[in-house]
Amino acid sequence: MYLIGLTGGIASGKSTVATRLAEHGAVHIDADQLAREAVEPGTDALRQIAETFGPDVIAPDGTLDRPALGAIVFGNPELLQKLNTIVHPAVQQLTRHYIQQAEAHDPNAIVVYDVPLLVEARLPHRFNLIVVVNSADETRIERLIRHRGMTRSDAQKRVGSQVSEAERLAIADIVIDSDGTLAETLGQTDALWGRLVTLARASAG
Repeated sequence: MYLIGLTGGIASGKSTVATRLAEHGAVHIDADQLAREAVEPGTDALRQIAETFGPDVIAPDGTLDRPALGAIVFGNPELLQKLNTIVHPAVQQLTRHYIQQAEAHDPNAIVVYDVPLLVEARLPHRFNLIVVVNSADETRIERLIRHRGMTRSDAQKRVGSQVSEAERLAIADIVIDSDGTLAETLGQTDALWGRLVTLARASAG
């Protein structure tokens, strides 16, 4: 198995790259999806969240009321840390499960772990390669305004709240520049796939 860590800031085009790699045959594991799965009804993590933050964070249908929880932890580092202490281990457990599942299904699988907070999280996984999807802050702000309907102020806050591109680039083995057109980004991704196949074969051999 060949494990890729894929990261990039909000609106960098990371999801576009992940989707394209999956189309080529990569096993795509989405950290954001696992974070939702980790707190589904019936999970230990959701029970701990309810015990820690009170019953009001559970919606009438038994799911996590994200806005209610966000209102409690936003701007409170201590409570956010408490939440992370519950959620992160659950996500890590799911991640290990899906990576092991992919390897069991195909020992030569190329697995792309798509994780926005790769720099911040200091993940325990041993990646063969880290790919960073990179674009200028202003490009990302414009995308948030255009595609997600954010105000410029909100978009600037979202981009500004994340680690800098320099910090991401510092951990990169490969960089995909997504400042250009969609076709240019996909072209770089296609070239990356060819390289990954070669590297994975060399690693297995």
